[in-house]
Formats: sequence, C-alpha cells, structure tokens
Amino acid sequence: MQKVFVITGATAGIGLAAAEQLAGMGAYVFGVGRSLERCDRARDFILKAHPFAEVRYLRADLALQNHVRDLAERIRVEFASQHLVFLDGLINDAGTFTWNRQETVEGFERQWAVNHLAPFLLTHELLPFLAAAPMARVVNVSSGSHYHTRLNWNDLQLKHGYNGMRAYKQTKLCNVLFTAELRRRLGPVSSVRAFAADPGLVHTELGIKGNPGLVRWFWRWWSKRGLPPEESAKGIVFLATAASITDRPELYWKHSQPKDPDPAALNPEAAHRLWEISAEMCGVK
Repeated sequence: MQKVFVITGATAGIGLAAAEQLAGMGAYVFGVGRSLERCDRARDFILKAHPFAEVRYLRADLALQNHVRDLAERIRVEFASQHLVFLDGLINDAGTFTWNRQETVEGFERQWAVNHLAPFLLTHELLPFLAAAPMARVVNVSSGSHYHTRLNWNDLQLKHGYNGMRAYKQTKLCNVLFTAELRRRLGPVSSVRAFAADPGLVHTELGIKGNPGLVRWFWRWWSKRGLPPEESAKGIVFLATAASITDRPELYWKHSQPKDPDPAALNPEAAHRLWEISAEMCGVK
C-alpha cells in the first residue's frame, strides 16, 4: 500500500531532499513551503527525477497559526478528494533563524513561532490521520545546538536581551522536549512513534535569508563544512520509514544512529511544562 507523508520546509535543503527521496520510494508526498514560486520549483525538481511520482505542494507561512490551521484543513480536503485514509509520516523540518528579533502579527517571536509552535500545532491537527495508520511516524528535526542550552522560563520568547543564537538553541531544545512529551502522551499502545532528528551541520541557506550581511557571510563560510542536504536527509527518511526502529526506545537520532540528547531534553517536568505553555499559546485543549 502506498505510504503518505507530509513534509514542512520541503522547498529547499533537507526538506526538499527528503521529499525527493520519499517520492523515489513510491510515497505520496505533500510538501509544504512558504513561497508559491519555490513550491512549484521544488515540485518540478522532484518530477524531473521521478516523472511518475505523486507529489503535491501546499503553500503556508508557518510563522502564523492561522496558516498552520488552514494548511491542516487543506490537507484534510486533499485526503478526502484523493480517498486517502491515513498519514504514515509527518516530518517537521521547517525552520528559521533570525539574528534580530522579529515578531509575527500574532505576537510571537518568529523563531519561537516557526521552529516550535508550528510543529506542535501541526502535529496536533494531523494526529487523527497519523493515529489511523497501522504504524505512523512523527519526525521533528532538531539540532546539535540544543546541547548546553536551558530554557528561560521567565522569558521564553526573549523579549528582553534578545540573542538570535540563544533563541534558536532554545527552539531546538524545545523540539526534543516536545518529542519526548508527545511520546509519553501517546503511550506504548499507540501506533504513532515520535523521533527527534539531529541532521548535523548541513550546507543550507538557513542562516542567510533575512539576516545582516556579516551573518550571511559567516553562515556561508561555516555551512560549507557541512554535509550536502541529500546525505543528511537520509537519516530523516530512515526515521520516517525504517521498520527496524518501530519499537526502539531511543528518542534522539543522528544519521540513522541513536544518540544521547542533552540531559535537559529528557526532563519530564520541563517537557510537561513546555507542552502546557505551548497548548495555551496555540489554543489547543
């Protein structure tokens, strides 16, 4: 039976590479991107490599919760029109980095909104389709930058003394905490498995878009040391598809191998607290 996946951040970098690899495996892929032009270009790229692939791109600005909810509704409509019954995997790959503090029209710091709240809310919205699958996966793309990071509980969105790198590191820690709490809430009898992925240093444009010139220069210089997105994406696709890890207890993986996350990411009290705060911010009961 054909498997179905939703991938955010699927117009470039790791997300596009993962979408192409899954399409090549015969999956039905729903890619998500912020730009209509980039969505069209990404779809053309995949179809050039796999002419008979079933791939559909949906546009959404994941910085905005109303866009996330609208995205989920459009996916539900697509499922109904294509007679799709369940979702085999959700890969929350979309991410952003802003050197200077930016706030969305909904009042959230942009990195907090895109990197943490969006995957939290989208997973919540699509969970019924995931739970309907015989065995489904949620893969949250985190980062090694979560190590040696602690959440500023009194100012999670860093309204005072903003530092772009600290904001980013916080959201990457949140990705692991969210994954751990999602696992606990799903429980061992659920058909949904959740994993956090460390993609390693990857040669992408993450630190380039919308940042000052010096930041862009540094990111270009630093990211050249990283893996090609195609190589890093293999580990993401592995977590989304490999039957061999269905019952593996390890939470955090890098390049298809389990790895210990920072101990702070395994704190159940912190994970529960973050969940409750996120649910309130997203209006989720």
